[in-house]
Amino acid sequence: MTLYFITGNKNKFLEVKKLLPEIEQLCLDLPEIQEIDPREIIRYKLLEALKHRDGEFIIEDTSLYFKCLNGLPGPLIKWFIKTIGVDGLARLVEALGDDRAEARTIIGYAKSKNEVYFFEGSVKGRIVSPRGEERFDWDRIFQPEGYNKTFAEMTIEEKNKISMRSIAIRKLKEFLES
Repeated sequence: MTLYFITGNKNKFLEVKKLLPEIEQLCLDLPEIQEIDPREIIRYKLLEALKHRDGEFIIEDTSLYFKCLNGLPGPLIKWFIKTIGVDGLARLVEALGDDRAEARTIIGYAKSKNEVYFFEGSVKGRIVSPRGEERFDWDRIFQPEGYNKTFAEMTIEEKNKISMRSIAIRKLKEFLES
């Protein structure tokens, strides 16, 4: 059976395709509940996808957690970017005096409504002034620990070696192969 990655984001799809070459992109407009727990967001979307067509699906949620905001924005990052932008996020963190952050990707995989699995990857880092190409919303302000580049300054290959998405995808791949 075909494994589909449900996303409309071509950059996310290209990153995942480099790690899972057999995956197919599927653009389904699914409702997204607003929730602090990304697993609940993903589970809801997977169950909705299963209502529309047969197949095995993955959906991912990538969140950004700021230490200075007790974990916000988390999975609400897209709404923070929509309202104050990445420049505003960088200034907010600077004003609060604690630039520590953690980027997390959770991938949900479903074969059926009774078989939903989750795979998580995370990377600690810091929030910096925007630098690099604008491929993903907040890649320009996230600098992983131990690196002097933001994700946006890295090539896809460099980023895929260390990113939270690639960690989660490798865990999924291991699961699928076992």
